[in-house]
Amino acid sequence: MDTRSKILTLDAARQLPRAAVTLASGYFDGFRVVHARALAALPAPLLVAVLPLSGELLPQASRAELAAALRVVDYVVTPNESELDGLIEYLSPRQIVRLETSDLALVHELIEHVHRRQAR
Repeated sequence: MDTRSKILTLDAARQLPRAAVTLASGYFDGFRVVHARALAALPAPLLVAVLPLSGELLPQASRAELAAALRVVDYVVTPNESELDGLIEYLSPRQIVRLETSDLALVHELIEHVHRRQAR
């Protein structure tokens, strides 16, 4: 299966059943096992919103493909912040998990690790 078929436009995501999906949002930059574990712990069907990030390590489209490649992920969208708010309001997901803050901490941790390794 081409996992890119899981990546939906916002209009297609609005066709999902209301109050039926779990929505997880984040940057997923420097996609790591902690992301996969966090998503695997959520109930299906799972819609993942991959948000844009200033100074990203990977382009948003690439991060969306990585998220879509996970078996536990049913759908992926790539909205901006205001589009995400509108999608949440429209879909009324049964559960919302916002991972942006933890994602920023993970990216910061990764960058610090690389800097420490280069300083040796």
